[in-house]
Amino acid sequence: MKRIETFTDIDATPQAVWDILTDFAEYGRWNPFIPEISGTPAEGETLTVTISPPGGRNMTFTPRVRAAHPHREFAWLGHLFIPGLFDGEHRFLIEKRGDKGTRLTQREEFRGVLVGMFWKSLEPSTRRGFEAMNAALKLRAEGG
Repeated sequence: MKRIETFTDIDATPQAVWDILTDFAEYGRWNPFIPEISGTPAEGETLTVTISPPGGRNMTFTPRVRAAHPHREFAWLGHLFIPGLFDGEHRFLIEKRGDKGTRLTQREEFRGVLVGMFWKSLEPSTRRGFEAMNAALKLRAEGG
């Protein structure tokens, strides 16, 4: 297993962060890493997600929602072709900090027989994508 994890502290409530994360129709207006997402943010539902990693090609996949706990956690699990080949569980953790602050943690755990082969090219680009998305979400949530 390989993991990428980033976080940002946001001067907004967990509800405000959740509302931005689950307003899929608006992603194209603010999100440089996931410019398009559709579906319903509810456990068991299938999403269609397009990612745009910095310096890489856009990729569209159809993960299944694993967790959708309002104001706390949103996660999905996607597979490349078949389960076990290259799987990614993407998770957003939303934690209240202080009176109206929030820490957003974005994490992905990669598993499968092909992960090691692609890790050196995947890790830096994906990390930069997470960081760009975190910064954009922070700006949006804080009214920028």
